[in-house]
Amino acid sequence: MAPRAYWKGYLRLSLVTCPIALYPASTSAEKTHFHQINKNNGHRLRQKLVDEVTGREVEKENRARGYELTKGKYVEIEEDELDAVKLESTHTIEIDEFVPAGDIDLRYYDKPYYLIPNGKTGADAFVVIRDAMKRKDKVALGRVVLASREHVIALRPLDKGLLGTTLRYPYELRDEGDYFDAIPSPRVSKDMIDLASHILDTKAAKFNPKTFKDKYENALKALVKRKASGKTIEAPERNEAEGNVIDLMEALKGSLSRKSKKAGGKKAARKGRRKAA
Repeated sequence: MAPRAYWKGYLRLSLVTCPIALYPASTSAEKTHFHQINKNNGHRLRQKLVDEVTGREVEKENRARGYELTKGKYVEIEEDELDAVKLESTHTIEIDEFVPAGDIDLRYYDKPYYLIPNGKTGADAFVVIRDAMKRKDKVALGRVVLASREHVIALRPLDKGLLGTTLRYPYELRDEGDYFDAIPSPRVSKDMIDLASHILDTKAAKFNPKTFKDKYENALKALVKRKASGKTIEAPERNEAEGNVIDLMEALKGSLSRKSKKAGGKKAARKGRRKAA
């Protein structure tokens, strides 16, 4: 059963318009989630909203939104006042411009969505827009209103559809200078960089997300399964952390040597299998 569309509307490029549906491209449904429970009886616990001064629960009709002006001082914002600043939900993604994909700083990418034509009537216009983007190898930038907020969205062809990724605004990003300015700039020899570059070459590969393994998630599932079957859970012994590297050049040479031995071992194993065959 296909999931329900998160958003339905139109995609517009100049005078060309087509109906589309937007679906979240990511999900956390498969991740292991825990709930807080009562240890005495196993009942699930529910949280209540209480007044931080009186400690008493506040009923729903007495709850309101407040913005903290200064420590402990809030200005209350009513629901109808929030409605006054809500953007009109136009249900149209208007393409404003096209930019090279490499021009978009990776830090700006936020949430991915799949865009598909909504019905057969607009499929022709959808394919025209998609294939024109493929030919130019550009990313389209548009605007979309989701949950009463306007987002900039980047659109690019993906298989038979479009991938739309909302972009963060500049004020949502921290200044890298606050973190990177303190990094020292020591002088390192060309030989060290050459060695490190060679190690990079030995680890070169094609991007393949199928090789990604969430070891912690797999361990959690195994732990829950063991506990549910009545088995005891024992924490494994932790390995001692490796000491600090003192000689960087020796560490680079050692890394390269270990990589060469592994490669040699694999090559010998393949040769042995061929001989056996």
